Amino acid sequence: MARQTRAPFSAMLEMPNAARVYDFYLGGNRNFAADREFARHAMQVMPQIRDLCIYNRLLGRSLVQHFASQGIRQFLDIGSGIPTVGNTHEVAQRHAADCRIVYIDNEPLTVGQGRLLLKGNSNAAIAEADVRDPDSVLTAAQAGGMLDLDQPVALLMTALLHVIPDSDSPHRFVSRYHEALAPGSLFAYTHLTADHRPDQMGQFARLYHDTPTPVVIRTRTEIEALLGGFTPLGGASDGMSWVREQNEILGLEHVAQLGYLVVGEKT
Repeated sequence: MARQTRAPFSAMLEMPNAARVYDFYLGGNRNFAADREFARHAMQVMPQIRDLCIYNRLLGRSLVQHFASQGIRQFLDIGSGIPTVGNTHEVAQRHAADCRIVYIDNEPLTVGQGRLLLKGNSNAAIAEADVRDPDSVLTAAQAGGMLDLDQPVALLMTALLHVIPDSDSPHRFVSRYHEALAPGSLFAYTHLTADHRPDQMGQFARLYHDTPTPVVIRTRTEIEALLGGFTPLGGASDGMSWVREQNEILGLEHVAQLGYLVVGEKT
């Protein structure tokens, strides 16, 4: 989800896009030849990448289920990609039909596909905006009365912050979201790390270097520092405690060390 000048439609189809590559990893069909070619190459460099994406999706579901069970009824999912089966709105609304979800992505084809998928769901929407421009994101989130920022919101940035370079000051813009959200709001994000497998993650980062979304590999300490004013609910973890009860986790334990989950609250 990188800030970029909008390319012509034909050029968008010829460039691998993070959201559509992710869709391919998850077994989806909303991707193009360039995405599939890149994904297959990435899987040669890092065979676990597909399992990592599946694990990340399961982790996201568990977070949404937990937040909804704690009474959260509003979700702001930034860098969402394509909201396909099992995404935030389905999980949250399965728990409580009145949950409202706003997805944000900055890639126009992704947003267009998302609008088609969400058609007919009056409590879910997707908008085009960039995480690094909190004011535009928050304006989009409130459009049409979707989210009420005077009430608690679950802010999700799953697999997003590791494509944001330090030069874009992620801690600073996260602080703006913290400032805007009501007390009781929750913030959860996942982030790749090389703490345990530095050589392999270094290769992976080099593969993404020339894409619109180069990957930034950070340490646990650096990842925890991105909380931006939210009070940590425990330290960074591999997330296994959140997904252990899901049957689908079997066989995915080997990828948990490739990233961290951080959860915080606005008190």
